[in-house]
Amino acid sequence: MGTRDTREIYGGSLGVGRFLRERGLRGTIAYLREHGVRGAVENAREDGRSLLGELRGISVAYLLLAPTLLVSAVFLYYPALEALELSFHQTLFFGGERTWVGLGNYETLLSSSAYHESVAITIAFAATVVVGVMTISLIVSFLLYEVDWGQSGYLIAAIWPYALPPAVAGIVFLFLIHPSIGTLTAVIEGATGLEVDWFSNGRQAFFVVAIAAIWKQLGYNVIFTVAALNNVPATLKEAAELDGIGRWSRLVRIYVPLISPTLLFLVVMNTIYAFFGTFAFIDLMTQGGPGGATNIMIFDLYRNAFEFNNHGLASAQSVVLFAVVSVLMYVQLRFSDERVHYGA
Repeated sequence: MGTRDTREIYGGSLGVGRFLRERGLRGTIAYLREHGVRGAVENAREDGRSLLGELRGISVAYLLLAPTLLVSAVFLYYPALEALELSFHQTLFFGGERTWVGLGNYETLLSSSAYHESVAITIAFAATVVVGVMTISLIVSFLLYEVDWGQSGYLIAAIWPYALPPAVAGIVFLFLIHPSIGTLTAVIEGATGLEVDWFSNGRQAFFVVAIAAIWKQLGYNVIFTVAALNNVPATLKEAAELDGIGRWSRLVRIYVPLISPTLLFLVVMNTIYAFFGTFAFIDLMTQGGPGGATNIMIFDLYRNAFEFNNHGLASAQSVVLFAVVSVLMYVQLRFSDERVHYGA
């Protein structure tokens, strides 16, 4: 029996399980009768060395992953489990005495009309931000892609707001639209002759905060979308131009299907951003007002935890928020499954 044949049975190439599946029990017995098992000991030694090398490789891999796993366990998994456990208790401050209330906090949320309104506002806000930033970034990215000269300069101008921390971006945008000192407000008032107060009613405040969130996230989307467009073969563009397909028709009929995996990724990331990454804009610009019109779930959670010290209820809100976002992302992925094309 040769070295290769023995390895086929003893795991070097196919492994015992695969060998049995392919040849069957009778076939394996017949094979052994015909070829014998000589050389098995020598090959077992070589296979042992190979297995030892694989184990060493696995050990090194886990050793390299250990810092990341440790940080994730301390700052992600443990707090998540702690929040889940805390959601079944009533406590007035972190680390204090806890009173078991079971599903009481969740029942409070389900029976609260104010919380129902907050959930509805959050979903509407997230939809506005996601649709707005996806549409605008796709148009801007396509225009940048079509530019023959100076693309890098235009790209930097488009993405610089993303480099700002959320709090700084909120302050900058607030200065632009401030009723008294805002540059944008002054320009609009000078052009229309009307006195503009962006936060005079809930509907205006809602859209102002949404615009600020879109402005901040625009650069992130442009980076990925331009990169995806640059990976589309130039021959497709040339063929479309020869066929007389217009610029915007090319975008919709050719480019969007080809970059749909990137667009799906951005939809998911923008959804997460709209739910979790827009807190600074609400906190700096509206404080959830006027009249609760911008009281999204993450801000309501913050107020319950740090203003009203109701940490059990806030933990229950965090669990519900996580569940809502998870369901939305699942629906997005399932809905987009047949509409996303992987590969050119």
